[in-house]
Amino acid sequence: MASSNIDDMGKKAVLQNYLSLDPKDPKVQVMYVWIDGSGEGLRCKTKTYNSVPKSADELIIWNYDGSSTGQAEGKNSDMFIKPVALFNDPFRRGNNKLCMCEVYDYKMDKAETNNRKSCNEVMEQVKSSEPWFGIEQEYTLLDRDGHPYGWPRQGFPGPQGPYYCGVGSDKVYGREIVEAHYKACIYAGITIAGTNAEVMPSQWEFQVGPCVGIDIGDHLWMARFLLHRVAEDFGVIVSFDPKPIPGDWNGAGAHTNFSTLEMRQPNGLVEIEKACNRLSLRHKEHIAAYDPHQGEDNKRRLTGKHETAHIDDFSWGVANRGASIRVPRQVAADKCGYLEDRRPSSNCDPYSVTEIIIRTVVLGE
Repeated sequence: MASSNIDDMGKKAVLQNYLSLDPKDPKVQVMYVWIDGSGEGLRCKTKTYNSVPKSADELIIWNYDGSSTGQAEGKNSDMFIKPVALFNDPFRRGNNKLCMCEVYDYKMDKAETNNRKSCNEVMEQVKSSEPWFGIEQEYTLLDRDGHPYGWPRQGFPGPQGPYYCGVGSDKVYGREIVEAHYKACIYAGITIAGTNAEVMPSQWEFQVGPCVGIDIGDHLWMARFLLHRVAEDFGVIVSFDPKPIPGDWNGAGAHTNFSTLEMRQPNGLVEIEKACNRLSLRHKEHIAAYDPHQGEDNKRRLTGKHETAHIDDFSWGVANRGASIRVPRQVAADKCGYLEDRRPSSNCDPYSVTEIIIRTVVLGE
């Protein structure tokens, strides 16, 4: 194992010799990133441009083999990727860029897993409400063989309790990955708000937001991509599974904080209570939108235990982490602010989550 680690380090040292080359012309590399046919996985490929793009609108629509991503048949395999959000590249650095893309089929109809298009259309309808979102993305680090990172090879670590926001090599595993990812997000221009160790050992969280409208989906998906890439450099796997370890261990969610202009204004608590009532009427529809398999993934997580409400029940309350919707105590005291929807799973599509919240709370569907 030691020699393998040295080999990996040696490869990275050699790679730096090439990454540090100073280009003699203005060519830049733009990495296109998109969601594949699973609705969870991310793919990427790179294109050379002769000048530095200032926005995603300056980039061309490109194509790829959809038969290799679960999105097309081999006899008609071309899929198209349309750049929609541009970020700085923290791996290649310089003027190089990353771009988040929407996926379209050969007829230029949106792909099945392209939930961004309809989300963006809804966000445009409610611009005057100024919807703000912040998502708390939980995830678990695994070794390459799927074993939880840092866990003993025989047996289990001690019970949950000392790991949440913990300090010390006996309480946290993988902080170097977390710190690298945090800096990469800042460099890229992602609105990352913070990070912390979670309740289960080798489980972590980062927060993205507050973002307005469609930006939350673009920024969260790119932050996930950066996390996968950083973990790749460390030889570690990132899992967004909502219940990666069965038993008496916390699952992983994507708690979604949400507010409108009316909620943030004086006495906005009235609007927050109205929102909770509207959300209660469409609980089943929201559960279906809150993971890629119409609630099947969340069944393993939303059990009524480990800081969750049961998947079949809706509830809301002040400072209650066992409720579907939590209203923070400070919000109740201030009588304005935001609500936290604790139901979305860690592997959710943020475009689907934020779209249905807007449809239910703002559009009154």
